[in-house]
Amino acid sequence: MKRTFTVKAVWDNEAQVFYAQSDIEGLHIEATTIEEFEEVMLDTAPELIMVNHRSVSDISEYPLKDLIPSILWQKSEAERTMV
Repeated sequence: MKRTFTVKAVWDNEAQVFYAQSDIEGLHIEATTIEEFEEVMLDTAPELIMVNHRSVSDISEYPLKDLIPSILWQKSEAERTMV
């Protein structure tokens, strides 16, 4: 069972927004600041993982520690150079 998911904020210079590259099904984020991006990501990503990547049978078959996902969060290269 997959426990680790990734989210990367990528800066779109033309649109002037950060957008998400992720393996979390259904996660679509566009935000003008990295703080706004992070807030939306932390609010929505865990729920999307439970809805789109877990089944009812998973809950009964696996120990709780195996169901809790990890999210690897990467800020964009643009954000790291802005700081």
